[in-house]
Amino acid sequence: MKKELKIRYSPDADAMVITVRAGRPDYGDETAPGVILHYNKKDELVEIEILDASELVSATVREMAKTTREALVQAKAAR
Repeated sequence: MKKELKIRYSPDADAMVITVRAGRPDYGDETAPGVILHYNKKDELVEIEILDASELVSATVREMAKTTREALVQAKAAR
């Protein structure tokens, strides 16, 4: 089966679906709050669904900015 990576976002549902493999999902498993992994009949990962995606992405970007800021301060102090 051909592998593919597609990312779709639905603003109405505030859900992001990341397709990692062609094919239809057969079942899903919520591995963390709001994160559902969808598998095919061969137990291969097909999609990752993220609910409340805008909140998760915003929190991730904030954390990345904080980490980057801290690294820059440490690099400047090391000079």
